[in-house]
Amino acid sequence: MKKLINHPDRVVDDMVDGYAAACPQYIRRLAGSKRALVRTELQKGKVGIVIGGGAGHEPGFMGYVGKGFADGVAVGNIFASPSPEPIVEVTKAVDQGEGVLYIYGNYAGDCMNFDMSAELASLEDIRTATVRVTDDVASAPAEQTDKRRGIAGFVLLFKVAGASAEQGYSLDDVVKVCTKANANTRTMGVALSPCTLPQTRKQAFELADDEMEIGLGIHGEPGMERGKLETADEVTVRLLESIVSDLKLAGGERVAVLVNGLGSTTLMELYIVFRKTAEFFAGLGVKIHRSYVGEYVTSMEMGGCSITVMKLDDELASLIDHPADCPAFTQV
Repeated sequence: MKKLINHPDRVVDDMVDGYAAACPQYIRRLAGSKRALVRTELQKGKVGIVIGGGAGHEPGFMGYVGKGFADGVAVGNIFASPSPEPIVEVTKAVDQGEGVLYIYGNYAGDCMNFDMSAELASLEDIRTATVRVTDDVASAPAEQTDKRRGIAGFVLLFKVAGASAEQGYSLDDVVKVCTKANANTRTMGVALSPCTLPQTRKQAFELADDEMEIGLGIHGEPGMERGKLETADEVTVRLLESIVSDLKLAGGERVAVLVNGLGSTTLMELYIVFRKTAEFFAGLGVKIHRSYVGEYVTSMEMGGCSITVMKLDDELASLIDHPADCPAFTQV
């Protein structure tokens, strides 16, 4: 697999260099860590929102620092958690005396390093709290949601966290509404082709040209089922049926829907998936309150997509509607 890189050991630092140079109106790099980025203009007197995760998921996670989203981000190596150093640096930079929320995916490395960072932040008299995103239906059964992975549901959770903080919610209330949002968010994905890691130049997994894998994780973790490639409509219905069943979604309810490309899937294909998604929910009598189609959380150049659904009440709908402006997401 050909890649436009300089040296495989420098891809993440080179990327962050380029991102910082391209987006000075949104972010600034902290002197204490090459992997620590914060908003250029921090809103005073509010809860700080800190996110983070491995590189390779662009525009996640750097792209979600800005108005209506996160205040800072710590960037890890490809598909690896950021270390405590950049997390702590970002925490100190965004703290306004109202506490800081950590929001990240439910992966062992992230949990360990963010928990360690919380302990270090407490030594600086900074109060922190945590919400772990667990939206991936395929990664654990419904009775074990605490073991589920976080995937593209990140984006809607970041949106709720950033909006609630900007509206003056206390740290406890931001945690409460984000926990509610997480409990009402589900994602299912399908992989059509693997990605190639720059350091090894090897594919993360193997799929035949006529195969797909339902539920495969964004780091190449095994999915629920591997089989022959189906049509876009057939795949979409399979993903949505799992989501609707898990969410216990019924007619008359409202949802936000995010159709996410995994890196090499065209917008043409994503809109074909959304076409069937809209038809599916109309048939259930479920209203799509907001829809998003594009690449939000990728996996290098993996082929495939995911569908994320958040069940809304009035509070969550208001927070989803809140204006936002960051490099990967603008909403007026």
